[in-house]
Amino acid sequence: MNNYRFIISGGGTGGHIYPAIAIADELRMRHPGAAFLFVGASDRMEMEKVPQAGYRIEGLWISGIDRKISLKNLLFPFKLISSLWKAGRILKKFKPDVVVGTGGFASGPLLRVASGKGVPCVLQEQNSYPGITNRLLAGKASKICVAYDGLERFFPADKIIKTGNPVRKDLLDVKTRRVEAQAFFRIDPGKKVVLVLGGSLGARAINELVRKQLPLLRKNGVQVLWQCGKLYYEEFKEYEDNTVRVHAFINEMALAYAAADVVISRAGASSVSELSVVGKPVIFIPSPHVAEDHQTKNAQAVAAKNAAILIREKELDTVFENEFVSLISSEEKQEELGNNFRMLALPDATATIVDEIEKCIKPKEKQ
Repeated sequence: MNNYRFIISGGGTGGHIYPAIAIADELRMRHPGAAFLFVGASDRMEMEKVPQAGYRIEGLWISGIDRKISLKNLLFPFKLISSLWKAGRILKKFKPDVVVGTGGFASGPLLRVASGKGVPCVLQEQNSYPGITNRLLAGKASKICVAYDGLERFFPADKIIKTGNPVRKDLLDVKTRRVEAQAFFRIDPGKKVVLVLGGSLGARAINELVRKQLPLLRKNGVQVLWQCGKLYYEEFKEYEDNTVRVHAFINEMALAYAAADVVISRAGASSVSELSVVGKPVIFIPSPHVAEDHQTKNAQAVAAKNAAILIREKELDTVFENEFVSLISSEEKQEELGNNFRMLALPDATATIVDEIEKCIKPKEKQ
């Protein structure tokens, strides 16, 4: 048995954390004797989510740079030096065979030091517009696994491999779990279900939209499964009733997808990939506040294939009602969007990425 050692680094948001966990799960399945260590930012959600998934994690004192002038930015050089130093200590002690980075500022120092020490590094970029961390690391990476075409303008073409984004294996059989999901969420099987997702932390614009449109949703006889985000739960939990289920965070996402007939969601890369695998009709409302507006680019790539509906935040007041009613009232349109979206899925992405990681293990280190 090959007792390999893997470090996986990335975080800040669920979009970086869950792909990292999916990759680790696939590696652990193939190599039960392997050792794993995650490295993240000491004050971000990965410090909670990674241990919940059964992995050890160490935190770095690191954060991003505010786009606006901020006193917090004055600390960045000190955080960077501290993180580079700690990354060196982690690498010296753990001695990984391969380091995998899934994006987010937490992965920057670790992969920078690892590549400098000659440790093979694999980047996994989820978005159609790469984050700054992966763009900076690309030159020294061994391979770069991507989910979209056209990333040669950001990364060395000879390192790019189109794999798709990792998704959790429990999403592959959601079609068979609808009855289980209805019981779990206490849903009336006779009514349509709209699943609302604003990302792991929540989205103010989407939450306000749902609050405003609850009369419309009830008029159309739908139930709402609403992940409002932990930042907004205290404000929106009062809207819970027999047809509206309000959650700060939904851990059982496979069941949530299984229960849903229509999904309203942000367009982060992980959400797009998961929704393509489950093949549900989706209304994407991209966040306009992310770097280079990459969520809009993600959603446009899907909408252009008639596989989802794209509504920008600034259009919600004028467009949402007509688009929603048109979708929820047409089984044909729901099926068309879901089928088209499923055709874009790359359900074997996790396995393909792990194939590439395995190729990077140096032969002299194999046992």
